[in-house]
Amino acid sequence: MKTMTIIGRAFIAIAMIVFGVQHFVYLEFVTRAFPVIPLWIPGHIIFVCILGAFLIITGVAVLLQIKARTLSVFLGSTILLTFLLLLLPSLLTNLNNGMVWTNAGKALVLAGANFLVAASFAKDSNNNVINVLEKLIPLGKYFLAGFFILAGILHFIYAPFVAMLIPKWIPAPLFWTYFAGVALIVGAIGMLIPRTQFLAATLSAIMVFILVIILHIPRALADLHQPNETTATFEALAMCGMAILIAVFAKQAKRIS
Repeated sequence: MKTMTIIGRAFIAIAMIVFGVQHFVYLEFVTRAFPVIPLWIPGHIIFVCILGAFLIITGVAVLLQIKARTLSVFLGSTILLTFLLLLLPSLLTNLNNGMVWTNAGKALVLAGANFLVAASFAKDSNNNVINVLEKLIPLGKYFLAGFFILAGILHFIYAPFVAMLIPKWIPAPLFWTYFAGVALIVGAIGMLIPRTQFLAATLSAIMVFILVIILHIPRALADLHQPNETTATFEALAMCGMAILIAVFAKQAKRIS
């Protein structure tokens, strides 16, 4: 399980580093980690760079295992705060917009990814603020499961569009669209049930990793000048890392019991 923990952490850490680098490359909020700050707030580019640096520093800290729990909790809490302040109001006024739902869900997932990473490390700070923020750590699993359920539902609502994303060499794209939708929902529910948590998380991690290889990486390589596909690739990698960590925690809980 130690190896799987390292892999799960690494997938998430690498995603955070890439998102941070994207902030500096494009000097804009091009990822779903942080929403675009309203233009009436001064210092737009400064915020882009500060939050980009925060993403990179946290990712590197996780890889080096230096103050990783504290930084991950703080980053996850910051992403969650920007979701509540900027994304949630937009979501509530655009309830019929699937893209807004997706972006909001991914922001919660990335907050949850950092909470799960934090949970994989021993406590490394007695700071009162961090102690309060650590109460958010259990949300990580629920954010991933919630997004999987949302994504599964959107597979059915927007089936023709999703089918177009499937590589041309794969037959019956509409079938695989519905299959993936069901698999996401079933996997999410399974991750919330202690008895099935390990199996559901393991299978979900495998499924998402396969999607990274056959879907996201080719699409990103075909459009390197646009940040969206690269962002989507590393978002999926982070979700794979989250599922791996949930599987690890489930296995550890069984051993304790």
